[in-house]
Amino acid sequence: MNTDASWPGFDEAELRVLRMQAKLHRWATDSPDRRFDDLFNLVADPCFLVVAWHRVRGNRGARSAGVDGVKPNSIVFGERMLVELRDNLKAQRFQPLPVRERMIPKANGKRRRLGIPTVRDRIVQASLKLVLEPIFEADFKPCSYGLPPETPSPGRDRRDSPLHHPFL
Repeated sequence: MNTDASWPGFDEAELRVLRMQAKLHRWATDSPDRRFDDLFNLVADPCFLVVAWHRVRGNRGARSAGVDGVKPNSIVFGERMLVELRDNLKAQRFQPLPVRERMIPKANGKRRRLGIPTVRDRIVQASLKLVLEPIFEADFKPCSYGLPPETPSPGRDRRDSPLHHPFL
């Protein structure tokens, strides 16, 4: 992918990300011992960041702010933030901030700790997930214990999986 490309719209970005995920999955499947050397450029790629931002802004956590006090659904000019985030990633200046912690109730009446990352950290995490998931999913066997993305489960959508798409 051309990491110096202009910022695409969401539809174009999603299509390009799906194609790259299909390639990553195919390469990981065809050559299990393959070493993926240049994944960092994909994490900082405009397409991956646009899709990651769309997912971060569209999920339920978009109503919650991290330690910086910024909620994803309150950001109006997301592209400006993505350009700055990409510049920081490419220059290796990106530093994740501490996670905001809150205690939330559990079904049994007890409470558990919930960590809320900043918007920028969530975008980088989502972009990293978009890059790594197709590589690791290639090792998943149908009989593996766990829930691969193509398996619907509470809180997960099978459409999140690159394996769900017709490019494979």
